[in-house]
Amino acid sequence: MKHAVMNDENRPSNLGEPTARVTRARAKFLGSSNGLPPLYPSTKQDDKRVSRASLKRAAPDKPAGSSAACHPRKKRAVLKDVTNINCENLYINCINAAKGQPIRQDRKGSLQKKGKVESACYAKNSKVLGVKEENIVDEIHQVEAEGSQDTCPAEDLPTEPTELKNEEMSAAAGPVPLKIDSIKSWGPSDRDEVVLCMKQENLEDRGVIDIDSKHRDPQMCSLYAADIYTSLFARQVDRKPSPDYMENLQRDITQRMRSILIDWLVEVTEEYGLVPDTLYLTVNLIDRFLSENYIDKKKLQLLGVTCMLISSKYEEICAPRVEEFCFITDNTYTKEEVVHMESRVLNFLRFQLSVPTVKKFLRRFIQAAQASYKVPSVELEFLANYLAELTLIEYSFLKYLPSLTAASAIFLARWTLDQSDHPWNPTLEHYTRFKAPELKNTVLELQDLQLNTKGGDLSAIREKYKQTKFKCVSTLRSPESVESLF
Repeated sequence: MKHAVMNDENRPSNLGEPTARVTRARAKFLGSSNGLPPLYPSTKQDDKRVSRASLKRAAPDKPAGSSAACHPRKKRAVLKDVTNINCENLYINCINAAKGQPIRQDRKGSLQKKGKVESACYAKNSKVLGVKEENIVDEIHQVEAEGSQDTCPAEDLPTEPTELKNEEMSAAAGPVPLKIDSIKSWGPSDRDEVVLCMKQENLEDRGVIDIDSKHRDPQMCSLYAADIYTSLFARQVDRKPSPDYMENLQRDITQRMRSILIDWLVEVTEEYGLVPDTLYLTVNLIDRFLSENYIDKKKLQLLGVTCMLISSKYEEICAPRVEEFCFITDNTYTKEEVVHMESRVLNFLRFQLSVPTVKKFLRRFIQAAQASYKVPSVELEFLANYLAELTLIEYSFLKYLPSLTAASAIFLARWTLDQSDHPWNPTLEHYTRFKAPELKNTVLELQDLQLNTKGGDLSAIREKYKQTKFKCVSTLRSPESVESLF
């Protein structure tokens, strides 16, 4: 309004018109005194009153060509196309879209919404098309997983209800090796049988017996056994102790002291009824700690009972208490000393107690050695375990990998029990990953232990396996030399 008045003031004056400024006060004074009207009556105020009056009029009174008619009030028509419609009308809209008829679209994202509506219609009305609903839903999920666009072209939709076969649906979804019905009828066990059959055929071509064929036994873990032992073969190198720590680091203890300690620990395991895994892990922890830590000979037995305490907590269901390990040492060490040493060992090892020992490989190799037997041989199992435990007291066997030691124990045990055939076969070669010539040095050293040419008075392991429950396997000897097999 101010600008309008200023423009009126700047307007050039006509002849005979006064140039005095007419203010609001002056105009009011003139109106009250019945004076003259303002010199320049403003027409904008009248226009403004007219426009305000027109805005207060009802919408139907407006002419058809007015500006307000171009923008009708929003109704629920847009929502009606998406939600407020039944399935039959939705399917008719999809068919009309395929025929090229225009469909009302929203201003924002109309194309994407139409595509989602059409895909939903196509899935919900699958019974009309003659296809199972679950097949259509599975196909839609497969397309979304492959990164397809949300829009579905109108020309791809069928113009009329047609019947699609399972073969056509599988071809549209992509290359599928088998029919959908046949795949859905399979269970997990059926798929596993197909994979194991293909694997078994491959092994049979090489003359290898598949020891994981009894995959229905959950305790055998046959579906994961190959992967588990592949991991163990790789980790045995990382968790292997140093084979020369006696010469390079330890000055106060000797190989003989180590053998005496382990022979005494064998008696401790027998006294408390511990499993063999506890003994193997104990020896591994002792050697790994001595590989990088100097220790006095007075603390060697303390290290032994501490490592057995740690191994018992890891392997046993009911591990012996700290007081029992102190008692077994005739109270040479206190409880505080054992706990302190335990903390020292665990911190050094960084709590890495999952170690692939000889015992872990021996279980797998014994199973492979008995694959060709109609009846499992108990003597073979006991003899292989006996030969493997003999290597624990020998410092020289630290230079061999646990898998190599376990394979050599199987080789010598089979030869000791049966000299009619070569103890090595393709099945053992496949599962142990060693050929017969690679076992020569280890087998010869192991035979020396069996013949009692080493060890002397350390007889805890021999007395253990001389018992009847172990079939007295420590008394067995091979009549012929094993060196002729290489």
